[in-house]
Amino acid sequence: MSSSASAGIHDRFRVPDDRAGGPNDRRAAAKWRDARVVEVAHPAVDAVVLRLAVPERVQHHPGQHYVVRLRAPDGYTAQRSYSVASAPGDDLVELFVERISDGEVSGYLADVVEPGDELEVRGPIGRWFVWTGRTPAVAIGGGSGVAPLVAMLRHVSDLRHPERLRLAVSATTRARLPYADELEAAGARIALTRAPGEHAGRLDAAAIAELVDPAATVYLCGSARFTGAMETLLVDAGQPEGSIRVERFGPTGG
Repeated sequence: MSSSASAGIHDRFRVPDDRAGGPNDRRAAAKWRDARVVEVAHPAVDAVVLRLAVPERVQHHPGQHYVVRLRAPDGYTAQRSYSVASAPGDDLVELFVERISDGEVSGYLADVVEPGDELEVRGPIGRWFVWTGRTPAVAIGGGSGVAPLVAMLRHVSDLRHPERLRLAVSATTRARLPYADELEAAGARIALTRAPGEHAGRLDAAAIAELVDPAATVYLCGSARFTGAMETLLVDAGQPEGSIRVERFGPTGG
């Protein structure tokens, strides 16, 4: 491949910062938009993957999220935030939604929404947890916390530099690990805490010690309990505390 052809490919997937609609266009990202649902998939009984066409879309960085707002006929609204799982170069915005028992928003998105529907969305949002793909990174996720890490994986694959990202993920079973096939194909370290077989086990001190890289930024996403435990193991193993970025989630009513 010629150098000019290679440059063209890299330009296709580079995340532009300065132009209107680029990921630093915070004013545009703050606007509510009516996104059209293009695809709906149900990878598990308690989850849904939505792929949205967002008008006048602001291009995201891996690690950012969107807010989805539902509006009832009587004016009542409810909104929740969901991480983007698609790469910046994807024409659509992909959101992974875990269905929360009795959740107002997640239940509607999982059980009611169909292709062709419109959803009010705002984003992309978030600056702390973003990764451009230009520097080494270690990404560790638990359960639905793997969604933003999948965006990172897809982006670095588009950039043709998979060596820049190392992944470790944890879930109770394979059926409850979002994007399990994709993560496995990418060589992610997978720990399944309640399942026998090849990936049985936990992300313990020994596993985390193998991931430590003082030159890399660590992106850690999951429940407060999971991220707290992983952060302690990372620091104890020698990862500089200032190199660790944490995205925690917890019960929000769904």
